Amino acid sequence: MRKILLLFVLTLMMIPMHAQETQDSINQIYVGTYTKKEGHVDGQAEGIYLLNQEPNTGKLSYVCVAAEAVNPSFVKVGKKGKYVYAVSELGPADGETGFVESYKIEPNGSLKKINRLETGGLAPAHIALDRSGKLAFVSNYIGGVVSLYKICDNGALELSQEIEIENQDEAHTHSVKVSGDNRFAYIADLGNDKIWIYNLDSTEAKVTPHTQKFVALPEGAGPRHLSFSKNGSYAYSINELNSTVSSFEVLKDGGLKLIQNISSLPEGYKMKNSAADIHMHPSGKYLYASNRGNDSIVIFKVDQKTGKLEVVDFVAVAGKTPRNFAISPYGKYLYAASQDTGNITSYRIDDATGKLTPMPPVFELKTPVCLDFKQKGI
Repeated sequence: MRKILLLFVLTLMMIPMHAQETQDSINQIYVGTYTKKEGHVDGQAEGIYLLNQEPNTGKLSYVCVAAEAVNPSFVKVGKKGKYVYAVSELGPADGETGFVESYKIEPNGSLKKINRLETGGLAPAHIALDRSGKLAFVSNYIGGVVSLYKICDNGALELSQEIEIENQDEAHTHSVKVSGDNRFAYIADLGNDKIWIYNLDSTEAKVTPHTQKFVALPEGAGPRHLSFSKNGSYAYSINELNSTVSSFEVLKDGGLKLIQNISSLPEGYKMKNSAADIHMHPSGKYLYASNRGNDSIVIFKVDQKTGKLEVVDFVAVAGKTPRNFAISPYGKYLYAASQDTGNITSYRIDDATGKLTPMPPVFELKTPVCLDFKQKGI
């Protein structure tokens, strides 16, 4: 009997990590939305929504409006799954600043507001956590300011530093990405076509300019979001304005060296497009990016030796203007939020090729923008 039990335990240990997704209980996804009409969107939603994802089938189901909020266009679940952070994306017509809000996750998944702070600029577009989960960066699209907050033990936010970007009139800071070793922070500045590089002191909750200061992209590129390779040796920027992905070698001192620019669009496509989001598959073998206009997800294969990308496929999104998308925790499914048609498209990811297979029907939800899984066990 003991031999049989031991054999059973060893068999479980040999199950691939992605297979664990089929054995977990229901996953939760928080969805950021637009709730009011702005220059680029006709917001129709009520706030932050909560969805369930069935890990075995990938099916989505509606739970509730987790919190009523104004333009919570980007949401981020805290590292321990106890708190959610959301921007309130307000523009010049709405006031002098945007806001960031912290929420406690209640047992039923609804959100209870903890506190609300100014972001120091307008149109806050992104929230990034450091690797410890104790710091949060908020990028303001207007104003050239990125605000750094401490996350208190009770989930509340406390302003620690306002990072002012050079050439503020032209700056459009869209996101921050923190290195895997938590020593560096990279700010994607769409307006100045630069990725600014900072040294991060997580203990003091401060950043200082790196000796390299920035890496410049081709004029008119418009860096928007960043992703890292699995081993942290390479970084990738999705560039909104010229619809490309830039690949960088991450140097030992945290600097960046440009090694490749590659289109995010099918060959011969000439119509208007704005590239949007980018995510590395948990395996590190594939990189995904979204196109608004072409309304597609592009799939790249990652060369594990050089970090360079090769196009695998393009998959149409069953909706208009796919902004952010999310890959499920073990890399089995991908979900794309289509802002202007109010739906979420689901795909199954092929382990062997990285290709996406649509899983109809589309899930209807008003003006969805950002999807973030509540991670388990971290």
